[in-house]
Amino acid sequence: MTATKSQINRWNQQFADLTAQQRVELMANEVTGQMAMTSSFGIHAAVTLHLINQVIPGIPVIMVDTGYLFAETYQFAEQLQQQLRLNLQVVQSPHSAARFEAIHGQLWTQGLTGIEQYNQLRKVQPLKQALQQSEVDVWFSGVRRDQSEHRQSLPWVQLKNQRLKVHPLLDWSERDMYLYLQRHQLPQHPLWDQGYLTVGDTHTTRSIHEVDSEDQLRFMGLKRECGIHE
Repeated sequence: MTATKSQINRWNQQFADLTAQQRVELMANEVTGQMAMTSSFGIHAAVTLHLINQVIPGIPVIMVDTGYLFAETYQFAEQLQQQLRLNLQVVQSPHSAARFEAIHGQLWTQGLTGIEQYNQLRKVQPLKQALQQSEVDVWFSGVRRDQSEHRQSLPWVQLKNQRLKVHPLLDWSERDMYLYLQRHQLPQHPLWDQGYLTVGDTHTTRSIHEVDSEDQLRFMGLKRECGIHE
């Protein structure tokens, strides 16, 4: 994707005064090339999936399957694929979960270094390869500033690995997400009712009933980001 620094700066200035839908429309109208979005099919995933797919029908939706997702996440992805008629593309490591553990062991039990290596092998690398193979020029993501300290500093639009990465919901709050779900009669992830405020892999995700603070909900409290958005 060829975008000048001045173009990216202009988009970042414009986005501040637009709605999330208008941000997606602006990019769809002004940028040429292959577009795609990513989704972990987490708690409020239906919001981003519905909003972007309404503006760009049939946009490829890339889901990284680590092999360790909750059964409810797989079921939720199937439900939304049918309900929203998503162009879902599931990507994963070439190594099965069993083969991966035989070679590397349970990396998530080996402290911060092990968790980061696991995330690189099971999440970051498969996504990077999928984006390259599909020749994606514009990558839409549903990350929000209120999700982590790192995300508070993200711009609306950035150039990452020679492709545009766009965050149209960056300024949305939990309340905004909830109201959108209600307005469009969209479902939340089924684990929400069991106290899961965020959902990732089974071995590094905890419900609010299992921890002392929200900082411990993911990765044993050792980190918040899996590496995809870093």
